[in-house]
Amino acid sequence: MKELHLSIVSPEKSVFDGEVKIVTLPGTIGSFSILPGHAPIVSSLKAGTLAYTTMDDEEHTLDIQGGFVEMSDGAASVCVS
Repeated sequence: MKELHLSIVSPEKSVFDGEVKIVTLPGTIGSFSILPGHAPIVSSLKAGTLAYTTMDDEEHTLDIQGGFVEMSDGAASVCVS
């Protein structure tokens, strides 16, 4: 299985940095999920819930006010507010 590295940062701190199985994001035109091997993408995010599942099957959620995500080379970088 390919790996997906997720990095979530806010203006105040680094929220998460590690390997995940899936991340679901509240895109401005609808919610979408990123899995390992996803095509490169840049998207803005709206207020909603960001969810991700770590490699040990722990599910985490984070309420956000907005932000953006960039996916490339097996890494998803999320900047949230």
